[in-house]
Amino acid sequence: MARQQGWFALILALAISATAVCISYPLQLGLDLRGGSQLTLEVQATDEIPRVKTEQVEAVKAVLDRRVNGLGVAESTLQTIGDDQLVLELPGEQDPSRAARVLGETALLEFRAQKVDTEQQMQSLRRLRSQARAIIKTQGASNQESKNKSEDMTINNKQLLEVQESLGIKGAKGTDLEQVEQILEKVNNEIVSLYEPAYLTGKDLLTAGRQQEQNIAGWEVTLSFNQEGGEKFAKLTQSLAGTGRLLGIVLDGRSISEASVGSQFKAAGITGGAATISGNFSAEAARDLEVQLRGGSLPLPVKIIEIRTVGPSLGVENIRRSLIAALSGLLLVAVFMLGIYRLAGFVAVVALCLYTLFNLAVYSLLPVTLTLPGIAGFILSIGMAVDANVLIFERLKDELRRGNSLIRSIETGFAEAFSSIVDGHLTTLISCTALFSLGTGFVKGFAATLGIGVVLSLFTALSCTRTLLRFLMGYQSLRRATNFLPVNQLPSISA
Repeated sequence: MARQQGWFALILALAISATAVCISYPLQLGLDLRGGSQLTLEVQATDEIPRVKTEQVEAVKAVLDRRVNGLGVAESTLQTIGDDQLVLELPGEQDPSRAARVLGETALLEFRAQKVDTEQQMQSLRRLRSQARAIIKTQGASNQESKNKSEDMTINNKQLLEVQESLGIKGAKGTDLEQVEQILEKVNNEIVSLYEPAYLTGKDLLTAGRQQEQNIAGWEVTLSFNQEGGEKFAKLTQSLAGTGRLLGIVLDGRSISEASVGSQFKAAGITGGAATISGNFSAEAARDLEVQLRGGSLPLPVKIIEIRTVGPSLGVENIRRSLIAALSGLLLVAVFMLGIYRLAGFVAVVALCLYTLFNLAVYSLLPVTLTLPGIAGFILSIGMAVDANVLIFERLKDELRRGNSLIRSIETGFAEAFSSIVDGHLTTLISCTALFSLGTGFVKGFAATLGIGVVLSLFTALSCTRTLLRFLMGYQSLRRATNFLPVNQLPSISA
């Protein structure tokens, strides 16, 4: 009796704990339920690597995974599709443009020294770049203030012509904004051409961070190198100290920052293995650059070939239909069990409710990201849980028909059905393991929820159902064989 009470107290404690977990930790919903964005990326071959192999796709995936984690998008998933494609799902993200920008860039960071005797050219190009950026800034202001639009456009056009003439690209086609973008690209290429080959790259980078610049509203990105990178950085800055030549920081072929090195560093360079990129970054731009640098450069370029946005209304409808399906299934199963197995059926329904509660608690704790296939696996596992109870109760009824006492029939039913229940659950668990190991995306979600359900089903069938039946048999009014089998199927009425 004490052992029975102990099991009953344990199940009650588990039920209370599971309820508390479900209240404290809400379920995580996948893209098809919550809405969000889906990006399909293709790994591109290069001249050095003409054919993309599996190990290279995995290397790209590892870098992208670090970048996605750095973006802070919860419950994102990144999967390999085919030989050279990756699918990224961002639940809850309705504007994937930022993620596409951060993920699509190679993030090849280079530190380059300015070539000798190019100071005048560099100064002229930087001035032209400032003019081009001023045009963009004025253009943005003119779009917001329509009453001054014509005046601003006149100023822009005048500046635009001056810059185009300086660069020798007069007569470029397109809108004003497109022409300015062409100018910026041309100026950037000219600036990068004034640098020597890269002496230090992002491969020697340990970590990256960001901080707000002192006395101004802009942000800067902080860098920390490993020992070899720190030595290279000191040697590079020593060679530039006091010469008037600039240290260029180039990202994916674009010069994002140029810095002069003071003569005080002529003796040993800038030591300590740390550097700062200052480019009047906004908080978001600094964060994006930090994410790219911390994630590392992509071993191969990627191309975003499709961007899909799933609205949350679809998720709400899917959740509603899934709930209706799950509740309808539970109700029909409950009616069937009560009609066929009577009191034992009632015990099975209670055990099934506990099973559902335990499942939801496990989903919240792991956590499991629920998708429509995942819900399908959960509903299927409910059938597995009922199947175990059916095996037990059929053996119980057989024992009662043979004239055994009620208590002995219950114990024999559990003992005889044990091997069949374990075998059935084990084979299903093997299938779930294979699906989870070899499948991708939604298939993994289905296998995960079904696998968790199979394990919990075994626990509820062999522990919860038995404990509840034993507890009810402690009441004399319930300890009657007719509560389990019709009178006409009993050899005698007495238990």
